[in-house]
Amino acid sequence: MNLLAWLRPHAPELGANLRQRMAALPAPAPLGVCSLREQRWVVLDLETSGLNLNRDQVLSIGAVAIEDGAINLGQPFERTLHRPEQKTNASVLIHGLGPSALAAGCDPAEALLDLMAFIGDSPVLAFHAPFDQRMLSRALKDSLGLRLQHDFIDVAELAPLLNPDTVLREAGLDDWIARFGLQVQARHHAVADAQVTAELALILFSQARRQQLDSPLQLAQRLKQWRRRKAQGHGL
Repeated sequence: MNLLAWLRPHAPELGANLRQRMAALPAPAPLGVCSLREQRWVVLDLETSGLNLNRDQVLSIGAVAIEDGAINLGQPFERTLHRPEQKTNASVLIHGLGPSALAAGCDPAEALLDLMAFIGDSPVLAFHAPFDQRMLSRALKDSLGLRLQHDFIDVAELAPLLNPDTVLREAGLDDWIARFGLQVQARHHAVADAQVTAELALILFSQARRQQLDSPLQLAQRLKQWRRRKAQGHGL
């Protein structure tokens, strides 16, 4: 074996059924100029073994779809992944996923492929999206050898962009939930967090339309400009 082959990441061995399902996945659609209401969105939340992007693992996945300007409550996506090797740590106190739940979980490759089929060609929304994007990207590569190419929009950035006069001490998800008086069934439960993030996103989309931002592409472009101004303000 030459050095390049040794350094190249080992591709996971997949059965024929998984390979066929992967081949059938649609390519992600670019952000377009359709209205925010017309766009189908998938709101994602991951529970992980910790916050280390290089070491920690995805333990459970929750997602809901926003279709025709409303949350599709009848078809949420939820999977706990089979992680029997995961040791109990402080994160269990937050998300409650102990050894028995992880031992009974779904095969990671199957669960992740189910998620990508649920996402389809839609853009993804998440609160602190870069973290979810990086964790999901690594999980897909490790379990399926699949490259994540979907557009992600960060609700944690969208909220202050559209509410410049709102000053929050932490500006976390709980703070924005309280700011808009939303009700949440259970925090740090993937589906519940995805659902309340979707409710927050719908409020923000309504604000965006009032500010003449009514397409996914416009939102992404405005966020890019906002991010650049913020970096310049911090001298970066």
